[in-house]
Amino acid sequence: MFARDIGIDLGTANVLIHVKGKGIVLNEPSVVAIDKNTNRVLAVGEEARKMVGRTPGNIIAIRPLKDGVIADFDVTESMLKHFINTLNVKGFLSKPRILICCPTNITSVEQKAIKEAAEKSGGKKVFLEEEPKVAAIGAGMDIFQPSGNMVVDIGGGTTDIAVLSMGDIVTSSSIKMAGDKFDNEILHYVKRKYKLLIGERTAENIKIQVATVFPGSRNEVIDIRGRDMVSGLPRTISVNSKEIEEALREQVSIIVQAAKSVLERTPPELSADIIDRGVILTGGGALLHGIDLLLAEELKVPVLVAEQPMDCVAIGTGIMLDNMDKLPRHKFN
Repeated sequence: MFARDIGIDLGTANVLIHVKGKGIVLNEPSVVAIDKNTNRVLAVGEEARKMVGRTPGNIIAIRPLKDGVIADFDVTESMLKHFINTLNVKGFLSKPRILICCPTNITSVEQKAIKEAAEKSGGKKVFLEEEPKVAAIGAGMDIFQPSGNMVVDIGGGTTDIAVLSMGDIVTSSSIKMAGDKFDNEILHYVKRKYKLLIGERTAENIKIQVATVFPGSRNEVIDIRGRDMVSGLPRTISVNSKEIEEALREQVSIIVQAAKSVLERTPPELSADIIDRGVILTGGGALLHGIDLLLAEELKVPVLVAEQPMDCVAIGTGIMLDNMDKLPRHKFN
């Protein structure tokens, strides 16, 4: 039996794995629970995510990726090994080829770390590809024609913005402002305004259920529970969409500015194409309510959310694995 090629979207928030011929077979949070005393891995993925903020002192739930790059090499390697082993993609005598995605502006040292982690976790040959390019392919864009395509990929740790043509990136920008920062901002806002301490998961819940970034486009209220900073006792409060819009305004404007600066550096012929085709939003952050409306208003071009924004990069790795022979070889060294 031969090993199957696999594509990995190694995200700050989630890891998605695409196996050639099978599609996306794994979608798990990038979290690992470790026993501090013995350094033993106790749980990986969804099981470990449930432990975040709820563990005794000797157990820590680590997110080994920060801002799209590896923050803890050994833990990342254990996590990848665990995921690849559960998939059973290794052949009797052969190892799988792995295509793995990374943000556009990471250093060669960071690239090497990602590559090494994948090799140690069981890959025969590891190829690296830039995330916005793979996301654009996964969103159904034909980036191999001589026309401009623009993609904004808002993940957990980074937002990658790129204009693509002829199968490669023309101008791009990668900023460390994405889903995790939004959660953090909500957490601090509740702490500042209500003197209430809440956890990361509660902040994420608020983001999904009531947050919007386009003023007046949503009007929801949610009850949240946390610990009162004054009395130290549990307390319940209500927050609404308007408050969260104010809390996120500054962070979202950084993404808007980055998108504008990419457009300003784009050759005029490609800019004309983008006005016709619009901008595609991918990544989990594309699901943030009102982000498409805000970008459309600020950039003065149509903005569309991809069909399955969370899965675009993983779908793109699958398409690239199928067409490995046609892709420019220099990318895969």
